[in-house]
Amino acid sequence: MSRPALGREVRATLALAVPIVLVQLAQMSMSFIDVVMVGRLGTEALAAVVLASTTYVTASLVCVGVLVAVQPTVAQAVGAGDDAAAARGARQGLWLATILGIPFAIGLGFVEPVLVWTGQDPDTSALAGAYLRAIRWGFVPNLWFTALRGLAEGDGRPRAVLGVTLLGVAVNVPLNYALMFGALGLPALGLVGTGWGSAVSTTVMTAALALYVRRGPLARFGVLADFRRPDVVALRELFALGWPIGVGFGMESGLFTAATLLVGRLPDPETALAAHQVALNAASVAFMVPLGIGMAGGVRVGQAVGAGDERAAARAGWTSAGLGAAFMACSALLFWLRPDLVVAVYAGSSPDPVVAALAASLLSVAAVFQLFDGVQAAVAGALRGLKDTRVPMLISAGAYWGVGLTTGVVLGVGAGWGARGLWWGLTLGLAAAAVALSARFARLTRVRPALA
Repeated sequence: MSRPALGREVRATLALAVPIVLVQLAQMSMSFIDVVMVGRLGTEALAAVVLASTTYVTASLVCVGVLVAVQPTVAQAVGAGDDAAAARGARQGLWLATILGIPFAIGLGFVEPVLVWTGQDPDTSALAGAYLRAIRWGFVPNLWFTALRGLAEGDGRPRAVLGVTLLGVAVNVPLNYALMFGALGLPALGLVGTGWGSAVSTTVMTAALALYVRRGPLARFGVLADFRRPDVVALRELFALGWPIGVGFGMESGLFTAATLLVGRLPDPETALAAHQVALNAASVAFMVPLGIGMAGGVRVGQAVGAGDERAAARAGWTSAGLGAAFMACSALLFWLRPDLVVAVYAGSSPDPVVAALAASLLSVAAVFQLFDGVQAAVAGALRGLKDTRVPMLISAGAYWGVGLTTGVVLGVGAGWGARGLWWGLTLGLAAAAVALSARFARLTRVRPALA
């Protein structure tokens, strides 16, 4: 790879990645805002939002993962100059969002007894259940937003998505405050208020993006102006591409969900869950950057594939992997050298000393897995650009559950290392995924005579 070509690819990837990363961070900020605000309500409320948000995010990621297939579908069609195929992919994405979202939204209303069955504290489970019954009203709109976002980003227009996401954040902050503590004539709903605030904010974002798709530059696709009944063949093809992505997302998120449930069964579960959530949320915020870079890399790879340029596809994938690793190296240094600053963001300047000490300990482990997490996120995005989804799903299953969870249980529960042992298991799982996915991308871009 020549230096000029590499430099051009870095600039092109960053131009696309920066707004996508900001979208990821803005969306993540809604969960972050919930956690920070709820932290002021006490340890029990924080433990409840840990269980609830982890459950919601896991369910959401499974469906969002399926709909991520819209992005490479549109990108390859745009690269090939086929606007009709791009429109068809986005249109079927909206139908798929509806088909998947309704049963999931209904199911979120019945999570409380499941949490109790897994051994969680009944009072904490009741609070978590109430939060989920509120936030679930934004579940389907969030999936519609994902499908429309795939159209915009696949066409290389992530700034529009960023604009409407920032609008959602601007609505979320004051609405959460008003509904939590009672302001602007609204009732004080406490923890449940954050759920309602997030649901309304998500719906506002979706409406704004739909308006842009209907009247902005994306109107040339006619996705909403000429909305049709489902195209069974195209819908099946999109689902076939997307379901392994959804399962892969679900397995990664499910790994952290399982770890959270195991932490909830450790001695002094409220303290352990609070510390676990601080470290997990901080790591998740950092993860949004390589995830966004991976999405940008996937668009670059997909458009190169559509144009029939194999060399450019390989260059785009490795560039995104390098950029993801570089950022995570910086976040790893922060977690390792100044975990106290990270803890202070979540718990204030005078946190519970026991929670703060345990959270800092977990952040030191998170510093180790940052590099692996950055690489696997970026390479997974590049593989999606190749429309390679089934083998990465199998890699995820073996790495996250075969290596990660098994090792975490052995160290955390069997060896008595507690939450720290569970986090070392997560680290090994992410490392295995990074190595295996990188080998897969290297093989595909080296061996295949043509990408299609």
